[in-house]
Amino acid sequence: MAVLDDLSGFEFEDVMEDVFRNLGYENVRQAERTADEGRDILMEEVVDGTRRGVVVECKHTDTVGRPVVQKLHSAVATFEFDGPKRGMVATTGRFTGPAEEYADRLRKNDDPYPVELIDGEDLREIADEIGLDLYNGRIEILCDMTLRPYDPAASVNAPVEAAFRDVENIEAAELPEPYSRAVFRPVVEITADTDAVFETSVGVIHRINERTRFVVHADRGQPSVADDTVARLVSENRHAAVELDTDRFGDVFDELEEKRFGQTQTEYKDWAVDRLQEHHTTTVQYTGDNNVTYTKTCEPNLSDISVQSIEPVYLPEVWQTTDLQQYTYPYEYFAAGPSRVTTEDGIHRCVHCDTSGGDETYTYCANCGSISCTDHIKAERLEGEPVCTGCAVTERFALKTKYFYDEDNRDTFREQYEAMPIHRKAMENKPLLVGSIITAVLFVIGVLATSGAI
Repeated sequence: MAVLDDLSGFEFEDVMEDVFRNLGYENVRQAERTADEGRDILMEEVVDGTRRGVVVECKHTDTVGRPVVQKLHSAVATFEFDGPKRGMVATTGRFTGPAEEYADRLRKNDDPYPVELIDGEDLREIADEIGLDLYNGRIEILCDMTLRPYDPAASVNAPVEAAFRDVENIEAAELPEPYSRAVFRPVVEITADTDAVFETSVGVIHRINERTRFVVHADRGQPSVADDTVARLVSENRHAAVELDTDRFGDVFDELEEKRFGQTQTEYKDWAVDRLQEHHTTTVQYTGDNNVTYTKTCEPNLSDISVQSIEPVYLPEVWQTTDLQQYTYPYEYFAAGPSRVTTEDGIHRCVHCDTSGGDETYTYCANCGSISCTDHIKAERLEGEPVCTGCAVTERFALKTKYFYDEDNRDTFREQYEAMPIHRKAMENKPLLVGSIITAVLFVIGVLATSGAI
């Protein structure tokens, strides 16, 4: 069976770096390629609480003999690591009998630097475990875990009820059941180290030693970095992820959709490395030995960037829409159990002018179902309850516009108004009444002053 035949030796090392990372090894990185010292990948593992260094030789050949194993054994012995260490040879082919005998003897003799052998058959088993496509060298993303789409300790409608809580003139008990749709969107959390030193004849002019962690939207199309609030939601809740059980969630939501990861894990790794290379590229100035100022662009090599982990998980995006008479109110958010990041809040938005935000006061109009800002909500004259300017019937009384639920209410008030004594009619426009009184008082004062009475 031809396995990974189209890959070069270096490309095979790239694939194996991803393989070991997916198998749970830590701090996986490739050794410098300037010279073959018998080690291609360096990594660490924790066994029974003890951290151990692992030196890996990758051989993209049909047969690996004893000299390769012996050379790696020596490389492990000279590898600087504070703790126990061991070696590993990984090949797409097979090992000769002497190579296997040498590795077996190291193990039986309790050698401090044992060497494990992984051949093509082993790789096939590993491939099934981690989703490695042996023919193109890419690792597919195998993920069945999701952040919780709702708080299991509360109703799935709790976010909508909470959003309506500060809307005046409506109670949660009056709300109809919202229509709910959950879309499970793939994301990956990537952790990468960049370690680069830039030197000239005058010494080190720039250094990068930084760990970067970011969350990437990973559905179809170009990957995009999630904003800080979404990234924090994923990072803080990924440990509490649960199995993506569509049957279970289907009993809670009216509609479910599961998006696919748009690219392979290998492609996300390459994308992240390219992005970090561009991010860390900078121009610096330094003074040479001749006191001349020079400018140099410092761009880290791809080998300076080591992806430590690529953790996939589904991020639920929940759409809930509430129908209130003539209006529909959408409320959308990314969910992680009781935590969420709101992406659209149609509840705190005036239907008449699109004023939105938490600083405004919003009031529900029971007459038509609208939610309005203070500029578009009035007190209904007959009943004193809120009515929006969009549905109200209006008429001017005492030079002031009055608002009514409907024509019947308006006609009823007309009759009441006609029967009012003059002082009650005047009270229907208090600012006008107060202004008239002040004007009259000033007039009297003026007359008295002119006549000399005061």
